[in-house]
Amino acid sequence: MRIPTVVALALALGGVLSCTSETAKLAKPDKMPIAGTWQLVSRTVIEKGDTATTANNPNEPFIKVINDSHFAFLQHDVKKGKDSAAVFVAGGGRYSLKDSLYSEHLEYCSARNWEDNDFAFTVTLKNDTLTQSGVEKVESAGVNRINIERYVRVKP
Repeated sequence: MRIPTVVALALALGGVLSCTSETAKLAKPDKMPIAGTWQLVSRTVIEKGDTATTANNPNEPFIKVINDSHFAFLQHDVKKGKDSAAVFVAGGGRYSLKDSLYSEHLEYCSARNWEDNDFAFTVTLKNDTLTQSGVEKVESAGVNRINIERYVRVKP
């Protein structure tokens, strides 16, 4: 059976257009892939001219979990307060990401005066390291500082 020339041309052109659109989809950059579970590596806080950098404390691990629309963070002491004061910190809410601008709206927090605040950060992702930096300002807590956090992706 012989295919008419017009049909053959249409099929060929459709295949080329299909390949072109598939190539365009592959070439189009996706948003930064920040979804996952992240372990805090270090935190630098700059407040009132003073800079303090702390490494992750293995006795009080801190993780951040990010999905397509929400984030949550958790921190606790692994010895359950048996050798020092018990620590448990948790919070979360919605976020948005546009290019490298990551904005959080903190809906839930164990430090209740932090709730219903917005925080804007610049994020970078290099290999499995996520860095976020921005101003944390919570008037009700007397907080106005620059916070820079480095996380490493937790492998499943």
